Amino acid sequence: MRDRISEALKGHDADYIEVRIEEGEAARIQYRGRELEDIGRLTSTGGNVRALDRGGWGFISFNNLSGLREKVEKAVRQAKLVGREESRLAPVEPLVDIVPPEVKKDPSTVPLAEKKRILDEYNDVIWGTPKIQTSTIGYSDRRKKVTFASSEGSYIEQTKVDLMARFNAVARDGNDVQQSSLSLGSNGDYGFIENLHSDVEGMAKRAVELLSAPRLKGGEYTVVCDPVLAGVFCHEAFGHLSESDFVYENERMREIMVLGRRFGGRHLNIVDGAAVPGLRGRYKYDDEGVPATKTYLIKEGVLTGRLHSRETAAKMGEAPTGNARAIGYTFQPIVRMTNTYIEPQEASFNELIADIGEGVYARNWYGGMTSMEMFTFSAGEAYMIRNGRVAELLRPVTLSGNLFTTLENIDAIGNDLGMNQGGGCGKGGQMPLPVSNGSPHIRIQKCLLGGG
Repeated sequence: MRDRISEALKGHDADYIEVRIEEGEAARIQYRGRELEDIGRLTSTGGNVRALDRGGWGFISFNNLSGLREKVEKAVRQAKLVGREESRLAPVEPLVDIVPPEVKKDPSTVPLAEKKRILDEYNDVIWGTPKIQTSTIGYSDRRKKVTFASSEGSYIEQTKVDLMARFNAVARDGNDVQQSSLSLGSNGDYGFIENLHSDVEGMAKRAVELLSAPRLKGGEYTVVCDPVLAGVFCHEAFGHLSESDFVYENERMREIMVLGRRFGGRHLNIVDGAAVPGLRGRYKYDDEGVPATKTYLIKEGVLTGRLHSRETAAKMGEAPTGNARAIGYTFQPIVRMTNTYIEPQEASFNELIADIGEGVYARNWYGGMTSMEMFTFSAGEAYMIRNGRVAELLRPVTLSGNLFTTLENIDAIGNDLGMNQGGGCGKGGQMPLPVSNGSPHIRIQKCLLGGG
């Protein structure tokens, strides 16, 4: 393969060319209610070529590897139709490497029938819970080998295994409907899926318990967020604003996201890094062949970094961070997060809630939306905090506010970092991209909550 790609890259009149070849195999199982809705395996092979000339990109994708040189020529012709300016890419050293997958228990060694058997058990657990109205289960695993080569001399083969499972249960009592969910994932270990009976049972029972839970009176509260909800907040509300293509293309964000600006106390550190091992967003090289890094976005409360592709790094005069990612060979790499989290500090959970007279403990999440620096998130479950103790279960609550004000109002951070590996990020039509996000428990003063 290397000789074939190298030959296809030679002799073209372009500033830069890269080729990505992708070979993948995947399994999926889906349930809706009591019934198995979909099950199957698939394999795929394809690739793409990107060519850069005078600042213009040409891009083609294909699922037939024949005639690779002609495909390169076509991408170069497209680039010449677009380019009218200077081509700018941050420099990187050409690299040659072969990266094996990080696998603990390979899902490809587990028969599809065995995967179905364990999911059948979980479906039975859900439906053994009274008042369950409907449910969904989704499982997927994928093994993907990506071969990357560039006209600068890089040649990298990188194989990655990814798994994800999501469970949702909806309970009903008359016209009252409540739901609960559980999302889990892994970077190459099928073992996490095998012993979830108690977790799935707890999720189903929680949906039923929410039917009788009281609603919160809306207003400002001191809020303690668990690692899942705090991690989602970190990813959705702040992480996307740290993707440099968004900053570069938005004049208002360029004025706000100025390196060196203070956004929180000295206890606040926010990191993104594909170089962090064992997580779903982990890789050694991004889809431009740039080595993965660990990037401090906020360090001791100060904005110190952002996420880059080679092109955005050159445009903004900063170093590439290895955050150019494509979900598959039909897409071009764009700036994306990897593993995004708030670093732990020293407070225990009991210390975080000890001096709260009346507040809210918010856990998990259902969804949310962001608009520039404004956000609204729905917590999956919530509890009152009364006189320093966690009290009664509440209906799910919504958290709303301004990102930058909220960062300033984080006055304490726990010592119990937890990572949520069950999500997938969406951007530019590319989803769900494997990522993880996390945090310790955090305490936020003056957080606006609405009752569910």
